[in-house]
Parts: sequence; C-alpha cells; structure tokens
Amino acid sequence: DFATPRAVLTGHDYEITCAAICAELGLVISGSKEGPCLIHSMNGDLLRTLEGPERLQGPESCLRPKLIQASREGHCVIYYENGLFCVFSVNGRLQATMETDDKIR
Repeated sequence: DFATPRAVLTGHDYEITCAAICAELGLVISGSKEGPCLIHSMNGDLLRTLEGPERLQGPESCLRPKLIQASREGHCVIYYENGLFCVFSVNGRLQATMETDDKIR
C-alpha cells in the first residue's frame, strides 16, 4: 500500500518552518520563513491568516515563526525568532503577547 496525501495545503509564499495539527478541531496550522501563519481545515481549505502585532510588522521587522502549538480548546501559541510569543484564537484574534530573551527550542 502507498500512502497518499489527504489534502494539499496552499497559501504560503516561502518554505514552511513549523506546523501543528489539532485533530480534535480538524485544523492544520503552519508558519513559513517570511510569515504569516495560516490555519487550514484538514480538507485543505484556507480558513484564517494569523498576523502578528502591528507594532512589529514591516519590511525590516518580519515576524518569522519558529514554533507552533495548538490546543483542543481552540488556542494557538506561536513563538517567533525574535523572542515573541503570541496566543491566537482559532478565529484569528490575537489574545496575548509576551517577549522573552530566552532561547526556546
């Protein structure tokens, strides 16, 4: 038997750097090298774009997602290369941010 993809997810312009699957909610969340993060359904439909805080956006301060984790309660935590944590709802609303100088792996 050969494995075949269930869906092809599109929408990123650059290489994927992190991804998380929330099977309970039927979501796939992915981040690319030059941002932003996208939420897809398991069927491949693009549902939302997760944009970081406006104060940090712009050509010289691109938010590059490094780690993503989704919860079954509908929260998505994204850690960006610049030390910023963001918590989003699955509806795409930014709920909280926190900056750290620690190296997160």
